[in-house]
Amino acid sequence: MINCERCKTENLDGSQYCDECGAPLKPNPRSNQSGFGSAVEGNGRKAGSASPQQPEFATSQPTPVFRVSSPLDPLTKPHAWLVIERGRAAGKKFMLSETESQIGRWDADGGVFPDVDLDADDPEAKVSRRHARVTLRNGEYFVEDLGSTNGTFLNRGKRLLPGQPQPLRESDEIIVGKTFLRFHIVK
Repeated sequence: MINCERCKTENLDGSQYCDECGAPLKPNPRSNQSGFGSAVEGNGRKAGSASPQQPEFATSQPTPVFRVSSPLDPLTKPHAWLVIERGRAAGKKFMLSETESQIGRWDADGGVFPDVDLDADDPEAKVSRRHARVTLRNGEYFVEDLGSTNGTFLNRGKRLLPGQPQPLRESDEIIVGKTFLRFHIVK
């Protein structure tokens, strides 16, 4: 079984989206889909595992799981993060582990599941569903507005033109709607 991180509903192994809320699901690293080839019982534990509290891994060194794009992709580690700077969610971090990370608001009906989901942190809905994107290309970071309604601003400069990636550096401020984010690179 795969537990939804958003609503905690149990879903069948192999499910990509939560049956209850529609959020994307991370594959169960202990299931047969992981490629480790271990036998898994119906309760999601490795066959012969005595304790549900202590999951067993196929590797001797457990690897922290931040995000898995698909069951076949290797586990990726975060290379950067965004942190909310103002408001009731100040200090909330969003780890970036892919070469392209979408910023927006979650919408199961519309099939929008951004990597940086500001739905719960944007009560006035000033952030568009598909608002902006942070990309990593050849060791350089870029931020790009995706045609948002209320705009994307870098370091309080002029509104970014949609589809025009702008260079992004350590400690840069990104404003999406009314949400202030600070960009950081993992050292």
